[in-house]
Order: sequence, then structure tokens, then C-alpha cells
Amino acid sequence: MISAINIAQEALAAEQSALNTTANNVANQNTPGYTREIPSFTTQDTYLLNGYQQADGVTAGTPTSVRDRVLEQRVEQQTQVSSASSTLETALNSVQDVFGLTASSTSTTVTALGTAVDSFFSSLTGLANNPSESATRQEVLSAAGNLATAFNTASTQLTSITNGLNTDALTIVGQVNSLLGSIASLNEKIAVQDPNSDAGVLEDQRQAAITQLSQYVGLDQITTSNNGIDLTTSNAGLLVAGNLSYPLTASLVGGAVQITAGPNNTNISTGLTGGSLGGTLTALDTSIPPIVSNLDTLAYSIATAVNAQNELGVDANGNAGQALFTIGTTAPGSAGTIAVAVTDPNLVAAAGAGEGSSGNTNATLLANLVNANIAGGTTADSYLASTLAQIGEAASNATTDSTLQSTTLAQLTTQQNTLSGVSLDEEASNLTEYQRSYQAASQLFSIIDTLFASALNFGVVTSVS
Repeated sequence: MISAINIAQEALAAEQSALNTTANNVANQNTPGYTREIPSFTTQDTYLLNGYQQADGVTAGTPTSVRDRVLEQRVEQQTQVSSASSTLETALNSVQDVFGLTASSTSTTVTALGTAVDSFFSSLTGLANNPSESATRQEVLSAAGNLATAFNTASTQLTSITNGLNTDALTIVGQVNSLLGSIASLNEKIAVQDPNSDAGVLEDQRQAAITQLSQYVGLDQITTSNNGIDLTTSNAGLLVAGNLSYPLTASLVGGAVQITAGPNNTNISTGLTGGSLGGTLTALDTSIPPIVSNLDTLAYSIATAVNAQNELGVDANGNAGQALFTIGTTAPGSAGTIAVAVTDPNLVAAAGAGEGSSGNTNATLLANLVNANIAGGTTADSYLASTLAQIGEAASNATTDSTLQSTTLAQLTTQQNTLSGVSLDEEASNLTEYQRSYQAASQLFSIIDTLFASALNFGVVTSVS
């Protein structure tokens, strides 16, 4: 009976531990990153007594967190992909807004730049029809000014987007570094307290920090001894090794973001993917530069073609024509610097050589530039239309991809929450089960008490207090 008392005592302690675990789950049902725990019951070793094997009851072990390491890493990886995709979508939508494009229309006619290009060449056609009218010449200069302004405005806005992304990248690096220090500190605590078993709350905190880190940067993780986790960027830049963290450094070099990592400050800017930092770098290095280049090429091509043709004609004063636009010697930067070079409408060279000031031969040739392959082997309008179509397609693809990645992340997160999250219905069922087990163990004491009384009184029924 002494053995039975010990068994009942251990059972009470085990069921009390299970009740405490369940209560803790219920209390943390709304705690972000909390992983539900399940009680651990272990049968005591049997022993030999009077030739018989005797059981020795149950013991309660440390509660175990319900985790799936593979699922956790899938959530982290998908978080990286989804965050990068969302960041790229935002950047490309901003670029699309610069040109006034929408998801349903990428036509040049709906954009300020497209309208300015068409209006300029239309003004040249008007000049060819009325070369002697001063007002018609003034319309050419006004249209040229509007065209230059449209290029300048688009260039300024793209530069603003680029500068904003550069700032975002520097900010993200600061957020990354803060999390790296927390993860390294948690590695150290786990190594001391739970090097060979589930670390419970500490592991929840570390996992939450890694998941948050995945929103900012693409990373890979390696499980190490003492229940530790080492982290590297997606292109092998060392971030965390045991209790040591290696902060990223970010700087602007030649206007471009440069990221270094690890103890040797290795440049990891190229090939860094995942997270909002990866999405930002993709926008800065891959998506936006071709658009800027195309804009500069178009501005340079129109300006140089018009300048060259105007210089071949004769202005209203009978002098050789001169450049109508101020433009650099190469295309890069042209959209931001293009400007109208003259203010006197008489300097527009409408006449051809040998014609009087009312001639229109050169004006006709200027107007015909609208159909000339002056930009990238095609007409200015076609080149702009192609560029706008590329912008619209890139933005549309980014939106589609972002939606897909977000949906996938939501599905994986739901799976993880189903496995590791707290279900009040399940916990209520567990409470009932452990309560009944506790009551049964308590009843065993009552039975043993009665048996002791009978034994002490040689079977005579008596009350025992």
C-alpha cells in the first residue's frame, strides 16, 4: 500500500503539471510567436518485490513544444520570397505612376510624355503648313518646352524613387542588425539552459526573430550543436555564428547601395535576394535602370535628330539654323538635362537652303522625323510605346507574383498555426481529461486510507480521522 500511495502521489504531481501546461497554453493563446506545449508523461521503471515485478507509477517531464522544423523553415523561406515580391511590386507601381499608366492602359496617349512627343511633332507639321507665321513658330518652341519639361519631370520622379529606395535599403540594414544581435543573444541563452532539448519560450523568441528577419533579408540557417542556429544571407554572407552576430554595413558608392557582411566585410550586394532588402536591390539594380536608360535614349535621340535637321535649314532671319535643344554629348542623363536652347521663334529653321524665309522644305523634314527611325532603330513614338509596355508588363507581373507569393505564405502560415497554435477547444478537452485523471488519483488516496484503517483494525469497520 505504501507503493500505491507513491504511485498516487506521482500521478497527482503529473496531472498537476499537465494542468499547468494547459493553463499556460490558454493564457498565451494570443501571444505572437507562442508555440503550444504538450505535457510529457513517462512510466517509472519497474522493480522486483517479493518475486513480483511492481510498477512505480508515472513521472511528468518537461513540456514539449509542438514544432515542425521543416514547416518553420518553409514559412521563413516563403516570407523572404513574399516580402521581396511585395517590395518590388511597390517600386514598379511607383514607376508606373510616374508615366500615368494603369493596369488597363499602357498607351502613349494616356501619358504626359507621350502627349508631349505627339504635340511637338504636330507643331512641326503645323510649321510646315504655315512657315511664315510667327505664331506657328512660337507653337513649336512652346511644344519643345513642354517636351523638355515632360522629360525633366519623369527623370526627376525616377530619381526620387531611386533615392527613396536607397534610403529604404539603409534603413532595412539597421533593422536587420538589431535582430541579428537578439538572435545571437538567444543562441547563447539556449546553449546554457537547454543545449540538448526543446528550449520552449526562448526558442519561440528566437524563431519569431528569425521569421521577422526573413521579412528583411534572404537567409539560410544551419542547426549547430547546443541547439544553436547559424545564419547566412542568401548569397553566403555570414550573419550569426553561435553567440556572435556580424552586422551588415550599407553605404552609397557612386550612387549605388553597397552591402558588406561577415568578419571580413565581404561585398554581398550582387546576388543578394529575398526579403525587402533583396526586393529593393532588385528594383535598384535590375528593374529601374533600363527604364531610366530608355528615357535618356529617347530624349537624346529626339534632341539630336531635331538639332541636326534644324541646323541644315534656314531661319526666318536668313541665317543657318542652330540647335533647338540643349543636350549632352551622350545619352545618359539626357532626360534630366534636356532643355530648349532658343527663345526667339524666328530661329526655327523652316526653310531649306536657297529658299526664302517663307520656305517650308526643312520644316517638312523636321515634321517627317516623327516617322524616322531615330530611337533605338525605331520611331520615337514606337520606342516610347515599347518602353511603356515594358513598364506596364513588369508592374503587372510583379503584382501577379506578389499576390501568388502572399497566398502561398498565408497557406503555410495557416498550416503552422494549425500545428503549433493554441486551440481553445482542444485545450478545454485536455483540461477535462487531466481533471478526471487528477480526481481518479485523489480517489486512490481515499481507497488506500480505507484499506489502512481496515488493516489496523483487523477488518473492524471504524471511522478514521
